[in-house]
Amino acid sequence: MDISQILLELQALLSPRGVLHRPEDVLLYEYDGALDRAKPDFVVFPRTTADVQAVVRLANRANIPFMPRGAGTGLSGGAVPIEGGIVIVFTRMNRILQLDIPNLQAIVQPGVINLDITQAVASQGYYFVPDPSSQRACTIGGNVAENSGGPHCLAYGVTANHVLGLEVVLPDGEVVWLGGRTQDVPGYDLRGLFIGSEGTMGIVTQVVVRLTHVPETVKTVLAVFETIEDASNAVSDIIASGYIPAALEMMDNLAIQAVEASRSSGYPTDAGAVLLIDIEGFAEGIPEQLSHITAMCQQNHARTVHEAKTAQEREKLWSGRKGAFGAMGAISPSYYVQDGVIPRTRLPEVLRKIAAVSQKYGFRIANVFHAGDGNLHPLILFDERDPAQIRAVVKAGSEILQACVDAGGSISGEHGIGVEKREDMALLFGPEDLIAQRQVKEAFNPTGLCNPAKVLPIAKACYEVGARHRRLPNILKEEHDLSHLGDDPHGS
Repeated sequence: MDISQILLELQALLSPRGVLHRPEDVLLYEYDGALDRAKPDFVVFPRTTADVQAVVRLANRANIPFMPRGAGTGLSGGAVPIEGGIVIVFTRMNRILQLDIPNLQAIVQPGVINLDITQAVASQGYYFVPDPSSQRACTIGGNVAENSGGPHCLAYGVTANHVLGLEVVLPDGEVVWLGGRTQDVPGYDLRGLFIGSEGTMGIVTQVVVRLTHVPETVKTVLAVFETIEDASNAVSDIIASGYIPAALEMMDNLAIQAVEASRSSGYPTDAGAVLLIDIEGFAEGIPEQLSHITAMCQQNHARTVHEAKTAQEREKLWSGRKGAFGAMGAISPSYYVQDGVIPRTRLPEVLRKIAAVSQKYGFRIANVFHAGDGNLHPLILFDERDPAQIRAVVKAGSEILQACVDAGGSISGEHGIGVEKREDMALLFGPEDLIAQRQVKEAFNPTGLCNPAKVLPIAKACYEVGARHRRLPNILKEEHDLSHLGDDPHGS
């Protein structure tokens, strides 16, 4: 199908204001929170499931790639249109369709902001548990695609544990429901298979989420340590003791310096590391938990263990942790975040290896992570204006992931694989594993048009490490000028 005809058909489906195509208009959709960039040919803004279905069917007829995009807060290049094509943006599908408090669930569109669900039900004593640090901006569709977590996934689990059902437009345009509104649905768990598939098996258009009652009592504790090793040992002791906090987060000195330079959150800038701990439950049981966790910290040489006395102080402490990634801008032009997972008992060892990577490449590395479940987020500080630094920072990131795998861990806990860690899949999976995963993907997406070049290594080099960031040509040539074919849809 001719490119001009594709534009005209998209505009007929969604109106001229629902389609972007001029180079200056699609610039914003070339990237997400990772390093990769690629130009889309079209950006569209559906309002309904039928709109999404129509766009997908058009893309199939035209043999052009298509991919979903939420708020663009992803950190692995999952929403980057590596092969060009149509980016389907869900900012207009942002309604909470139903709140069903008696059954502890809600039905939402994929463009709903994560935090908006909690705000919609907070007055009735409920909330949506998964809380990525970007929860004020990230969307539920993106959370489903990446199976996002957050600080409180230690006690409550990740997105998959809080989603009952999905309405999905499959890559051929068929609309199906996976899962449902009940706790258990007979047959294969296709809902579970789809969550975390990063938009490569279809596009979510409705989500049934689980609501949770707000705990009776919440206490937040800040434990301050002279060394990151002491803090790591405290984490292991706390979890091994059987007292599982709702959240158990760690920041090292460089992260503390960045946060305090960006905002005043009350972290001591001379500390080697801090633990931010949430304790939840019935009021009667909180003192025992608090006493036990305090003792574990003190046994590991905590300088101080301070309980937040007010809701405002608690919010201040958590604002520093939630804003830690963005705070890196106060001390560095750019940062590159990794997302490895390791057994908790290997924290000191792997953190030493991260320090060695820092020394080897000459990059400062700040550590901000979900210590309770071993989900590391090393932030490598660099300057993306220097191409040599970009190449080096990618190598440094891969070495950190190798250290995680060597420790018995994984290359992603919640940020996904996308394009950024696609070739690193070979660090974790052998050829047979990758072939099996590709077969599952192709069962849903046989043409490969739905979010191509993501998650699995591509082509001949798919089981080799080192082919990172290869670019495939845009299926539609960039030299086409379509500005004469429609009005500029500013304001969409």
